[in-house]
Amino acid sequence: MSKPEILLEGVVFGESPRWHDGRLWFSDWGANQVIALGADNRPEVIAEVPSFPMCIDFLPDGRLLVVDSAQRRLVRREPDGALVPHADLSAVSDKPWNDIVVDDRGNAYVNNIGFDFPGGEFSLGPIVLVTPEGNVRQVADGLAFPNGMAITADGATLIVAESYANQLTAYDIAPDGSLGSRRVWAPTPGDHPDGICVDAEGAVWYADVGNQHCVRVREGGEVLSTVELDRGAFACALSRGADPKLFVVGQNWGGESTEPTGQVVAFPAPAPGAGRP
Repeated sequence: MSKPEILLEGVVFGESPRWHDGRLWFSDWGANQVIALGADNRPEVIAEVPSFPMCIDFLPDGRLLVVDSAQRRLVRREPDGALVPHADLSAVSDKPWNDIVVDDRGNAYVNNIGFDFPGGEFSLGPIVLVTPEGNVRQVADGLAFPNGMAITADGATLIVAESYANQLTAYDIAPDGSLGSRRVWAPTPGDHPDGICVDAEGAVWYADVGNQHCVRVREGGEVLSTVELDRGAFACALSRGADPKLFVVGQNWGGESTEPTGQVVAFPAPAPGAGRP
């Protein structure tokens, strides 16, 4: 088992890693920043959004979308760096909005935890579809703490990590973006999957905070490989092209420490990323 290469330390609360335009992008929720790492691993602050959560993905033309959960909306980063409103999510739920994935047509899928976390009374959460024009409609419901999401390379399937159901859940994506044929894509017994990504061989990597690892699974649940961390693994992303890497953002979870324990690390990967994000 390989040890991780540490790319960056001192992250307050890292989440939502994305491989985009040859760089790794991620959100530091604790610092309210979206950050990109170049080949030299120097962090560049791309945007600041005072929100928690604040997951990210990209429109087909490269513009950044950010989940501004505190304001219950999506914001869009324009080419000049300005952040502008993209969609209002408040009519669907006032609970925390969480992860986002954008398809090749510019449709954004955004999920909602369904209850105040931590400390709130558990309730199931929905997924909405946001069109490129910013129109919002609910396309799924009844998810037990929906977390990471990914779309397969053929654009036909949306996969969602249901953290409190210990499984990856899949939907067929209809031509109009609607979701149907809900099913268990892979059970994850003993694990609470968080952030996920799809690779070019059709497998899914998921991160698990409590068990401090990332696991690669095939549809049906066969475990293909596991990488271990020394702290909670919150989300993962894969590079594209030759010499693929699995990037993981992780930090200590719970306890009394106020020190920034977050890291961005990398492991060699058996296959590059595919699909979205």
